[in-house]
Amino acid sequence: MTDADTLTLRRPDDWHVHLRDGPMLDFAADLTARQFARAIVMPNLVPPVTTVAAATAYRERIFAALPAGRDFTPLMTAYLTDEIDPDEVETGFKSGVFTACKLYPAGATTNSASGVTDVRHIYGVLERMQAIGMLLLVHGEVVSPDIDIFDREAVFLERVLGPVLADFPALKVVLEHITTEDSVSFIEAAGSNLAATITAHHLRIDRNAMFEGGLRPHAYCLPVAKRRRHRQSLRKAAVSGNPKFFLGTDSAPHPRHEKESACGCAGIFSAPVALESYAQTFDEEGALDRLEAFASEFGPRFYGLPLNDGQVTLRREAQTVPDVVGSEDLDLVPFHAGETLSWRYVEADG
Repeated sequence: MTDADTLTLRRPDDWHVHLRDGPMLDFAADLTARQFARAIVMPNLVPPVTTVAAATAYRERIFAALPAGRDFTPLMTAYLTDEIDPDEVETGFKSGVFTACKLYPAGATTNSASGVTDVRHIYGVLERMQAIGMLLLVHGEVVSPDIDIFDREAVFLERVLGPVLADFPALKVVLEHITTEDSVSFIEAAGSNLAATITAHHLRIDRNAMFEGGLRPHAYCLPVAKRRRHRQSLRKAAVSGNPKFFLGTDSAPHPRHEKESACGCAGIFSAPVALESYAQTFDEEGALDRLEAFASEFGPRFYGLPLNDGQVTLRREAQTVPDVVGSEDLDLVPFHAGETLSWRYVEADG
């Protein structure tokens, strides 16, 4: 429901988020939980989450980090390695611990060194996942040094994802945090077993943001933002009403000193203002009436999960995003730092 000044949505989900661990988890978890009912939690910890026991323990740490009474369900994922045991994956899925498996090409992003070196090494796991109806979540980039960083996603579609879909035609796949018009076209042309998440930040920045007046480490993420035409294609896809595209923030917090360093970390911390950022984009596109489906309906339907009860409310009210959030010992720069957004998250009901 929308009017000129209020936006009320069925309570949404975040289908891709990094909550981290330790002190960072204590801070980041509630920022996601206050806006979203459920979230697909990335498994790229150190060491990575590759077993049922590790996922169960991590889920308990997430619950412990939340304030009493917070209604939130973390959906755990298994980190695929060349050696991961298909029986462990199946056990985790059938016991309700693992919701999906995550494919990181080795070296593609933060804590991906243990990832898959060649997708053919996990064909046995993919065959098992196809048989039991378990989703594959994909970081869609090749990491060969001869491939330009701005072309990694497009090359991945041709060299990796296309063959995987051909070899496993019933496997359900989410291509996460897409950044290119190539991916939009690929998703649109593929069968109903392929979908994609789109981040708040890739809807708002292109690659110029990393170099505006100098190097801007807080605009650096992986996959990197691309040319403006790609951002425009993502915005068109997000507001299209096509159920193959849905919300996944890829909110990825790093301490400020690790971003502002000689070798800064990749990641944009959007959790503090995630829904406000999406609302601003949909408002600019004249599509506020389509935000609820993108944020609250298409994702659960693709995952085969029920829609959430309850609602969230945003109000058309200017807010200036703080330059830094966190604490004296853990300072982070949020997405939109120092900017004024035209929407403010008000409350969740149920």
